Amino acid sequence: MKNLVKVALVAICILSMGSFANAQQKIGYINQDAIMAVLPETKTVQTQIAALQKQFQDQLAGLNTEYQKKGEAYQKGQATMNEAAKAVAISELNDLQKRGTDLQQTASQQIEAKGQELSKPLFEKVRNAVQAVAKEKGYAYVINTSSTDLIVFPEADNLEAAVKLKLGLK
Repeated sequence: MKNLVKVALVAICILSMGSFANAQQKIGYINQDAIMAVLPETKTVQTQIAALQKQFQDQLAGLNTEYQKKGEAYQKGQATMNEAAKAVAISELNDLQKRGTDLQQTASQQIEAKGQELSKPLFEKVRNAVQAVAKEKGYAYVINTSSTDLIVFPEADNLEAAVKLKLGLK
């Protein structure tokens, strides 16, 4: 019976030490968006995305110009057109409008996909730096404050400067 009590006490001590050790894990935080914004590669990504956006804007402007010209021509000639010519003109205008809408949707999807594709290596770079800093400084968890609303947090646990230093940023 005494051995059973001793074993139970030892087990309780071990379990309580384990939960005490878990309670002592450090939690840090960073603002990943702020770090991403100062990466030199981010400007290259933004330039490439802007070029793609410009390409689509130029295509849309061309479609809009064509739509306006055909619309004006229809308005001017409508009185003299027969029903078949009116139907063809309206069909062309509807087709141009649909092409414009389709181009806007395609542009949006392609720009989003290109942005994710180009940003993925940057996110990986930052994530690897955060993991290295967390390991060096003994942090078990690092929270991204750009996607989480933290109300109270100690300045000492802000790892942003250490991550920037790890990435060679100012």
